[in-house]
Amino acid sequence: MTIIKRKKNTRQRGSKTHGWGSMKKHRGAGSSGGRGKAGSGKRGDATKPRIWKDKKYLGRYGFKTPGSKTKTRTINLLDIELRFDNLLSMKKIAEKEGIFNINLKEMGYDKLLGKGKVTKKYNINVNSASAKAVDKVGKAGGKVIIPEQKKAVPEPKPEPKPEPKPEPKQSA
Repeated sequence: MTIIKRKKNTRQRGSKTHGWGSMKKHRGAGSSGGRGKAGSGKRGDATKPRIWKDKKYLGRYGFKTPGSKTKTRTINLLDIELRFDNLLSMKKIAEKEGIFNINLKEMGYDKLLGKGKVTKKYNINVNSASAKAVDKVGKAGGKVIIPEQKKAVPEPKPEPKPEPKPEPKQSA
């Protein structure tokens, strides 16, 4: 009669030492307190309160997580063309003298991208736009209005005045 033998790793689940006897025997870092903050004193239990006081002894410290990145909401010219009738019926697009005014800022978009063809004249208000998008809208007879962003220009530092050189002493 054959015995179905289970795999060793499944048989040893729940076993703390997996057949190696006491914890000391198969640790690979010496028999007492090797590696990782090694030793930490004569008797480990006695030194624990001292270790707890030192905030930097255990665990990670000293790194600030980076702030959350702001996601740029983008829209392509293709999307505006496809949604044109819907946006017009919702009064998100206003027509004036054959030119359609679109305020992408109010619609929650930050950037206009240039994928797709432009078939109508658009005046588009948006925080930023790609060069391709601006070019395509311009060729169709419209324009992209981007608010001017003031660039912080550092003030020029005053140049230090050269100190007068002392004249060499002449021996008499």
